This record gives sequence, structure tokens and C-alpha cells, in this order.
Amino acid sequence: MLGKLTIHLHLPGCASLKEKRGRLKPLLARLHREFNVSVAEMALQDQWTEAVIACALVNSDAVVIQQSLQAVLRWVRANWTDGDIMDEKIEIL
Repeated sequence: MLGKLTIHLHLPGCASLKEKRGRLKPLLARLHREFNVSVAEMALQDQWTEAVIACALVNSDAVVIQQSLQAVLRWVRANWTDGDIMDEKIEIL
């Protein structure tokens, strides 16, 4: 089974794409390292103040996938201070 967490982020005050990527890169690296998920910026790459990131996880147990992706989302809510979460969605495929 495959699980996907999509998070729509708002990055207030970003004045360039370079600044946006500089703020996102540490987040993506930390999620990959801490939670062993694949993570990438998936949409709105050309907008300075918004980003959509996706985390993917493969496991044979849907419950494990759900719990793991919820843990990722809780961590982002509690620890990422560079912006705001506008929307999030967990899908199990």
C-alpha cells in the first residue's frame, strides 16, 4: 500500500524563489531524515509565498501508514515555524 500526505504551505514574507527554497529545503531534509519518508515540493514551484509538499510512504499495513503520516503532520504543525499550513490531506492508495 502507498500513503501520501500533501501539505499546502504559506510562506509569508518570501521575496524570491531562492528564499522560498532556502526555507523549504531544511524542512524536506528533516522530514526525510526523521520519518524515513520520501518528500518533495509538488506544486506552486513558481510562487514565492506558497508551496505544496508531499510525503510518500510504502508499507503493507494501512494503519501503520496512517499513523506514520499523522506523526509527520503533527511534527510539522508543532515544529515548523517558517510559515503556516493552509491545507493538508492524507490518502491511502
